[in-house]
Amino acid sequence: MLNQENQSAEATFILLGFSEYPQLQMPLFLIFLTIYTVTVLGNLGMIVIIKINPKLHTPMYYFLSHLSFVDFCYSTAVTPKLLENLVVEDRTVSFTACIMQFIFACIFVVTETFMLAVMAYDRFVAVCNPLLYMVVMSQKLCSLLVGASYSWGIVCSLTLTYFLLKLSFRGNSIINNFVCEHAAIVSVSCSDPYISQKIILVSATFNEVSSLMIILTSYVFIFITVMKMPSIGGRHKAFSTCASHLTAITIFHGTILFLYCVPDSKSSWLMVKVASVFYTVVIPMLNPLIYSFRNKDVKETVKKLINIELFCDKM
Repeated sequence: MLNQENQSAEATFILLGFSEYPQLQMPLFLIFLTIYTVTVLGNLGMIVIIKINPKLHTPMYYFLSHLSFVDFCYSTAVTPKLLENLVVEDRTVSFTACIMQFIFACIFVVTETFMLAVMAYDRFVAVCNPLLYMVVMSQKLCSLLVGASYSWGIVCSLTLTYFLLKLSFRGNSIINNFVCEHAAIVSVSCSDPYISQKIILVSATFNEVSSLMIILTSYVFIFITVMKMPSIGGRHKAFSTCASHLTAITIFHGTILFLYCVPDSKSSWLMVKVASVFYTVVIPMLNPLIYSFRNKDVKETVKKLINIELFCDKM
């Protein structure tokens, strides 16, 4: 058993990424670097904007600031290695580094899944019980919901990692992906991955179904409440407060469900890679853009910051 652990610790992985398209390496590097730059500036910028604008010190923006933090961390766990592999010949990654990337990516993707569900519940309370909104969505409850999302992400990640570490790996193994995700790691194992595969199937199904149930239930009640509103203006205002969140949910869960539906065959690997890029690199960039473009208070804060910066430059 000790010898098996030593062999696994000494194993290395080669992340193929998009190496089968050598002519695209530099264009892809520039595209992903631009996306990552926008992701970092957008998400950290959103956190700063929410922090400095007292108007945005509400439960909705409290959750949004944590969503931005999760997106920043998730992107940072994946994209730098992707960028490195696009410009270097040596695409090897140690067993420890690969497992660490999986741990952090898993923590933040599970956290985001439930953070979006928490935000759906927040919108449900805001639309269906507006007079009691600040009472129901107390600071204590908000902290509890955010803490539970992070905690469950950590529990899921460590559980899946424990069963991954039970597998044995030898020598140099080629991973046909740009990220150390579960299926890719399991595919190069020398031992039977049955238990590990079943654990992630149960975990992923539970996370997806439970979070979608919270989201769908919240929006069913929101829809019923909105349709009962007498004025068209009131309906439009209620729907507009949910539009950004609905857009983020559709993109996030739509991509996850698409990956679930891709058949497990060699011809589908390119489709999986493209969907994975969207899921791991593009979505963290989109969330701050979705919320900032549709939000008047956020846009006003950005304009004020730009005006202050221009005034300081003139001085």
